[in-house]
Amino acid sequence: MLNPQRSLSELPKMSAASQVERAVLEEEFNWLLREEVHSVLKQLQDVLKRCSDVVILCRQEASRRFSTPTPGLESQQKQENFILGSSTMDQVKGVLTLQGEALTQADINLKVAKSNQVMHFQFREDKMWKLQQIQDARNHVTQALQLLGSHNESYHFKTGAEVNKLMDAVMLQLTRARNRLTTPASMTLPELATSGLMKMFTPPMPGDVMVNFYINLSKLCLTVYQLHVLPSNTTKSFRPAGGSVLHHPGSMFELNNNRFEVSHVHKVECVVPWLSDTLVFFTISLQLCQQLKDKISVFSSFWNYRPF
Repeated sequence: MLNPQRSLSELPKMSAASQVERAVLEEEFNWLLREEVHSVLKQLQDVLKRCSDVVILCRQEASRRFSTPTPGLESQQKQENFILGSSTMDQVKGVLTLQGEALTQADINLKVAKSNQVMHFQFREDKMWKLQQIQDARNHVTQALQLLGSHNESYHFKTGAEVNKLMDAVMLQLTRARNRLTTPASMTLPELATSGLMKMFTPPMPGDVMVNFYINLSKLCLTVYQLHVLPSNTTKSFRPAGGSVLHHPGSMFELNNNRFEVSHVHKVECVVPWLSDTLVFFTISLQLCQQLKDKISVFSSFWNYRPF
């Protein structure tokens, strides 16, 4: 990459032809630093503001998504209902209501495996569940926008290294934002059992049922675990499960001096269109950053390897 300690005037003495070539390249490089960098920064800001502020709903209506919450705004955001489904099972059905980064309602029907009894749960009216992944992604987008806004159009970048440093910082925030939506957090079974989510429902969840919500790419997922207590005289070898996004039947854990085993796992999901749009915005932004770095790399390679 371009050596930030080496200015163009410090290059070795050259022939007249090489000096002309160098002057042309210097003019092009200065134009890139003066004009194109700011053009790319503007494009990035426009894309990220679309990601941050406006996402198309139903392809017609706009709703603020990753914007910083303001008093009264949350109540103005459009509520979206999503039907949970699975192509392989019907043990769990439900409808989720999403408003920004918050689940404001979850209406879930669970068919108990042994008795085929259908149990019905829904959020208490005074409760909503914040989806931390969306909140974290929004925060990273906000930090990326702050970085981009730290250099106004009158600022003159002096070296390629300075631009690369800015692009690296922006790309780090965008990568973290994307990873929060593509990589759900691992949780242990005791963490799920003691999560505040378990206190959200009416009627209360029974002790042998646990649930978890998370984002995976453009999908909002619900996992339901059915448990049974391991008797004290069981001959099974007790092996507590570690953290995971999705635990499988046979996973064990201990809580309040009782040992449990997962007997059934049900996963259902729904596609959230504006999450798909958001991931596309992240990809476009990362590509813009990389393309600018690549252009600077072309000049850097010339200064470093071109024989004069």
